[in-house]
Amino acid sequence: MDRRQLLKQGTLAAAAFAFSRDLFAKEAEHSFLNSIDYSGIIKLSSNENPHGPSPKARKAMIEMVNKSNRYPWEITNVLREKIGAVYKLTKEHITVGAGSSELLGVVSLMAALQKGNAIAPEPTFRLWMPAANTVGLPVSLIPVTTDKQTDLQQMKDAMNKDTKMVYICNPGNPTGAIIPANELEAFIKDVAPKCILLLDEAYTEFSNEPTMANWVNEYPNLIIAKTFSKIYGMAGARAGFAIAHPATIKKMNELQPWANAGISAVSLAGAIASLDDQEFVQFCKKENEKAKAIFCTALNKAGMNFVKSHTSFVYFDTANFKKDVKEVLEAKNIIGCRTFEIGKSWRRLSIGTTEEMKKVAEALAV
Repeated sequence: MDRRQLLKQGTLAAAAFAFSRDLFAKEAEHSFLNSIDYSGIIKLSSNENPHGPSPKARKAMIEMVNKSNRYPWEITNVLREKIGAVYKLTKEHITVGAGSSELLGVVSLMAALQKGNAIAPEPTFRLWMPAANTVGLPVSLIPVTTDKQTDLQQMKDAMNKDTKMVYICNPGNPTGAIIPANELEAFIKDVAPKCILLLDEAYTEFSNEPTMANWVNEYPNLIIAKTFSKIYGMAGARAGFAIAHPATIKKMNELQPWANAGISAVSLAGAIASLDDQEFVQFCKKENEKAKAIFCTALNKAGMNFVKSHTSFVYFDTANFKKDVKEVLEAKNIIGCRTFEIGKSWRRLSIGTTEEMKKVAEALAV
């Protein structure tokens, strides 16, 4: 191959790369990246942010693609320092992973090594539980109250000398209910001295309740799990973090094959940029409230009770609805309505855009 041919091929390769990059920047309307075609479908199943990542995050992720040939050690430390600063802590209080789910698994493994049991509400976020059982941490589930509130007293009563971990998702998933800060603080003071208290704050940013991260220095057993999947719109990017006492973070890191290495360079860039885009966060919170109000009004008109939601989804009772709600919605290409309590009439639906929730409201007006 002569020099002219080599230059020609190099130019074509550069043009091809630029073209693919531009496709990515335009969100790949017809790209091979979109292996699942949701056109014509309103997907309200996984509490995903319908507005996607923030504009700053998208730009940062695109730019980081070209640098993904390098291990992102320095970028990881930047994110940990930035998160620490948000909570008036240090990077030693922070560990990161591929979504908060990875870190929930690490904490349950840490508890399992202590040879005991765990306690959690029912229903709740259960993704981590099968693995916990597999590694020797059986989980006792404590039913929520009749009005779908986490029963803190019953959870405390269920604890015994072998209880090594208590898990609480606040605001709750799938209920959307909140434990008031004063009640949760009292629970922390009572439980955290006795065992690991794993507090999942995946949806705190949608509520007006404060994080409990300010208690981690006083209670080394308190671990706060948080994520970029929800209000930051990065569910597919897989970025999460845990906040805890530095000694606890060290123990968690020792259970990871490569501590703090679960997030890709691209996702790290997006997470860092997301923290700088609080205008987008506030936009998402306001839009979520608007869209949720449309849905709750429709539930009221349809005669269905629901739990007051502090999240990006609503838990509602279909007992008084004359038709199968799931079938009614799916007939209008709206997917995601599901149950979390076998044999009961309660269902959860994620909140989409205002336009999407108007279509949900129209579907329920039968």
